[in-house]
Amino acid sequence: MPIEHSNYFRNPKPRPLTVPKLHHATFMTMDVDAMVNFYELVCGLQPVYYAEHAAWLTNDEANHRIALLRLPGTHPPVDKPHSAGLHHTAFEYATFNEWLDNYIRLRDQGIVPTICLDHGMTMSMYYADPDGNGVEIQVDAFGDWGMSKEWMWASQEFSEDQIGPQFDPELLVQARRNGLDPDEIHRRAHAGEYLPEVPRAELTFADPWPARIEADPTLTEGVPFPPMPTES
Repeated sequence: MPIEHSNYFRNPKPRPLTVPKLHHATFMTMDVDAMVNFYELVCGLQPVYYAEHAAWLTNDEANHRIALLRLPGTHPPVDKPHSAGLHHTAFEYATFNEWLDNYIRLRDQGIVPTICLDHGMTMSMYYADPDGNGVEIQVDAFGDWGMSKEWMWASQEFSEDQIGPQFDPELLVQARRNGLDPDEIHRRAHAGEYLPEVPRAELTFADPWPARIEADPTLTEGVPFPPMPTES
């Protein structure tokens, strides 16, 4: 039988020896101000540079983690929840208590998640930004990336169900108040003990654009191009 060589046999350097890390995500938007306000409130991202046409925001030592561009010609999306493209970005808290405290902080300001899921390796709350993009706020259920990666790779549970059960975050708040520790709360959530009263049928975010266009029909014209310079 012929020898089946690996990819490295003919190409000794099929990828960089030092791999790059994910640095930032960039969004096209028609309202930089609304997006800056949302990401500052929900994720603690503050602008390093902020203008009407663009903003670059960070919440750590990087020069930016989210970029927002309001470029001429940008139009509203059509059927955003069912269009191909970015579904969501994700941000992670180091501990369960920080994560749940953040839910309470946002809830008290009228911002609640669209859907909450215990994926097994993470417990995740999904919010929607002003443009209808998803934002996942998660905590690692194992508190250790190596262990959660191994669970995703090896567990029968994840091979059978990559989504996991929904949960009502208020039931988690009550469980913690009753003295349950994070591991027990996660175990019960993943077993489906904290289901919301009315689980969501679709794992999609609402489309804000029809209402925005109805309120301001000029949005359909897109971001205007700057006027051409006139000859003197």
